[in-house]
Amino acid sequence: MADSWERARRVLADAGLRSEHLAHLAPLTGGTYNAVDELRLTDGSRYVLKTAPTAAGLRHESRLLVSEAEFYRAAARAGVPAPRVVALDGQHLLMTMCPGAPWDDSVTATERIVLRGELGRQVARLHEITGPAFGYPSGALGPLAPDWRTAFTTMFDAVLDDARRYRAPLPRPADEVARTAERAYDALDEVTVPRLVHFDLWRGNILVDRTAGEARIGGLIDGERMFWGDPLADFVSLALLGDITADEAFLAGYREAGGRAEFDRPVRLRLALYRAYLYLIMISETVPRAAGADHITWVGDVVAPELVAALTEIESSTAS
Repeated sequence: MADSWERARRVLADAGLRSEHLAHLAPLTGGTYNAVDELRLTDGSRYVLKTAPTAAGLRHESRLLVSEAEFYRAAARAGVPAPRVVALDGQHLLMTMCPGAPWDDSVTATERIVLRGELGRQVARLHEITGPAFGYPSGALGPLAPDWRTAFTTMFDAVLDDARRYRAPLPRPADEVARTAERAYDALDEVTVPRLVHFDLWRGNILVDRTAGEARIGGLIDGERMFWGDPLADFVSLALLGDITADEAFLAGYREAGGRAEFDRPVRLRLALYRAYLYLIMISETVPRAAGADHITWVGDVVAPELVAALTEIESSTAS
């Protein structure tokens, strides 16, 4: 704990803040990769400090804090509530703290409809933000690519390489997964503009704020997985282990704010690819993170069948 206080004071001082005014430091739970601490100063201002791990991870996880800062800056341009970047160095990201708590089962059915509609409008605004090219801005997999097919196939191949290297418990051999995914790659050519993608918008990264009475979205957090690419990819984590087409409130808000959500065959093929990519990550990361037995069992029982379902959908749709 003493090391945490010393680190926090150093980061605050480097950011031009009064480090001697640090009054409170506590770890925040819910994250699975970076170490995250809440900082509170004597004037009541609150910050979040993320510290990158030193242990090895998946290939795309290098320099994730660079991508996270990129997301927050872009979200500010979109007018979407998210932390504000205060300072970034190689190992630490200091940001403001958003109001609210992660979306959980306390959200009522009535609140859910309102919040999902609000979320749809916010995500549509995020997707209006365009980038310079395609891929991870961190440079973890190399420079940004001029086209989406090049960027995404590089991303997909990288996580398959991780799965092979770590001997992850995939439900199908990695080479078979690669061959199946290739059958859908032509659908990627429809994407010609690199747009902001969070790619981790499950409900734990959506803060619900009730300080003004009615539940509102206080902020979208943990933008470390962001990339410039196909906005459709966000629909995977938004309906994690489910089907976004069943989320009528979200889709209504998304379309209301100008987002495009039409599910023709090429779109469904791309969605299947993005589902496969996310579920490959979720399975492969269990090895370098030394996941516990319960989590490994859950991944095998719940995530692995969803990966198989995505691959089967690609096979069925491209059979002719």
